[in-house]
Amino acid sequence: MISVENVNKCYRTRTGTNTVLNNISLTIKKGEKVGILGRNGSGKSTLIRLLGGVEQPDSGTITRTMSVSWPLAFSGAFQGSLTGIDNLRFICRIYGTSIEDKIPRVEEFSELGSYLREPVKTYSSGMKARLAFALSMAIEFDCYLIDEVMAVGDSRFHDKCRYELHEKRKDRSMILVSHNPKEIRNHCSVFYVLHNGSLQRFDEADKAYRLYLHAG
Repeated sequence: MISVENVNKCYRTRTGTNTVLNNISLTIKKGEKVGILGRNGSGKSTLIRLLGGVEQPDSGTITRTMSVSWPLAFSGAFQGSLTGIDNLRFICRIYGTSIEDKIPRVEEFSELGSYLREPVKTYSSGMKARLAFALSMAIEFDCYLIDEVMAVGDSRFHDKCRYELHEKRKDRSMILVSHNPKEIRNHCSVFYVLHNGSLQRFDEADKAYRLYLHAG
């Protein structure tokens, strides 16, 4: 389970303090598929980074009793001077798992070929995202954080991503953060709308979508 209680997150800007998340709470149970809708700039990516531990809340608590992935396709933690394979080795050491059986899987899934032996700083943003997704699939988690990951690559690569997530790992918890209502409706059973720093829960996709449409 993941429990978020009274979490606040603010950023300082040139014009003052911007409150992105204002006293939000939610619970994600094991195996639950949660969709979070929100406009661009509503705080969706901030929330997913908090859930994954990439950032910390200013106040409130986030409790995790199951293993949680980093945000899929998030490449911010890569060491640019290391190769793709060396980054995989580093991640495997962190999670205490073997690397030998992971290399062929990452090679096949990322489709980066010889670039896996090149420094990540030479990659394009799309290549980094594909590597990050492949590494996420190499390590098994109880809950996957998905932040607009289907924007990575072409339609064939999208299909590979969907199969890995929604078929092979259909028993896992997933938190899908998006402004694409179709993606949320197709894969989730619990729905939230993030607007003006507040989070509202719905059990029906259509009700969540109507609020999303009117949240200008």
